Amino acid sequence: MGKMTALLNWIDARFPLTATWRTHLSEYYAPKNFNFWYYFGSLAMLVLVMQIVTGIFLTMHYKPDAAQAFASVEYIMRDVDWGWAIRYMHSTGASLFFVVVYLHMFRGLIYGSYRRPRELLWLLGVLIYLCLMAEAFFGYLLPWGQMSYWGAQVIVNLFAAIPFVGPDLAVWIRGDYVISDATLNRFFAFHVIAIPLVLLGLVFAHLVALHEVGSNNPDGIEIKNKKDPKTGIPLDGIPFFPYYVVKDIVGVVVFLMVFSVIVFFAPDMGGYFLEHNNFVPADSLKTPAHIAPVWYFTPFYSILRAVPPLFGSQFPGVLAMGLAVLIFFFLPWLDRGAVKSVRYRGTVYKTALALLVISFVVLGYLGTVPTNVWGQFGGWLGGAERATVVARIFTIIYFLFFLLMPWYTKIDKTKPEPARVTW
Repeated sequence: MGKMTALLNWIDARFPLTATWRTHLSEYYAPKNFNFWYYFGSLAMLVLVMQIVTGIFLTMHYKPDAAQAFASVEYIMRDVDWGWAIRYMHSTGASLFFVVVYLHMFRGLIYGSYRRPRELLWLLGVLIYLCLMAEAFFGYLLPWGQMSYWGAQVIVNLFAAIPFVGPDLAVWIRGDYVISDATLNRFFAFHVIAIPLVLLGLVFAHLVALHEVGSNNPDGIEIKNKKDPKTGIPLDGIPFFPYYVVKDIVGVVVFLMVFSVIVFFAPDMGGYFLEHNNFVPADSLKTPAHIAPVWYFTPFYSILRAVPPLFGSQFPGVLAMGLAVLIFFFLPWLDRGAVKSVRYRGTVYKTALALLVISFVVLGYLGTVPTNVWGQFGGWLGGAERATVVARIFTIIYFLFFLLMPWYTKIDKTKPEPARVTW
């Protein structure tokens, strides 16, 4: 014990190991009323680590070459020991990463975690979300399958619709005039090195900002306002370690059970996690019947398709798709509600939030299928035109949630917040 203490003292004199442990774990006091929704932040950290580890093993055998990329993935799947498991863990992890991130963001919406004093924390979180989208986009091309190739072709071509700089920007992103070997190498560099470095830096800043202002809670009140006069410890706070570490382990176990079932029994999830066309080598001369991004991009893809072109240009749709993501940055200043948590908000906000979720899910579904999917039902739901109308209605509902927020949060009848957190 004496030697261990001496070693810790030696390290502490040169690196704040013990101080960091106390600040961010053993003496970081979190609200005592965390619930189910507070699992997803730690689960996002878990999936990030899993993606980095499995990605490292995949790069040991993957070849970022247009002539060999698809074959190298097949080699990983068929000839590398447990290569299929590593590949499926990485592909499943990509989808589940967005599942936990979307649920984490939803928790911020229902409990007002973007409100003062957590505006910067929310902005860093949205930047992390944008980095994840970029990381997923760049990684999607790497298997060099049909859907990878043509999906990248469609998405990169959207940048060409931007006035003045669009065509040059599209060429810069591709590194060529078409999706080619140069594009594959460029996307590989972004996916493996550039974006992960930025992502790790943002995650670190996100955690530092979180521990500076403290965690929000289901009641939306600040536990720092009620402290023990002798110790200075929040009366409604408990140490993150060991209490919430143990709680999060329960969430990790359940998550890994779901994760394992998907990896071993349904890694493609019916074509939503791994499209069937992506098991066919990329062919620049054969266009798939239906080109769509992976499911976590489809709500924004539906918004793109719902907005009609202007003078033959797709720029209005591209602009709407970009604004659908960027509008999250403005949430802290759009919300004028008297309370943070949905527990004490009125019917108006709850209805608006429910409509946002419904619109996001419907747009996500419409983005995975051709526009004439509703035709299979016949009658008043038949035809591509009506599917487009449905997409436009839900696109409007999506944007109205944000644009009308200053008005409906101000008039919403709220309940008084409690002085202390409730169980």
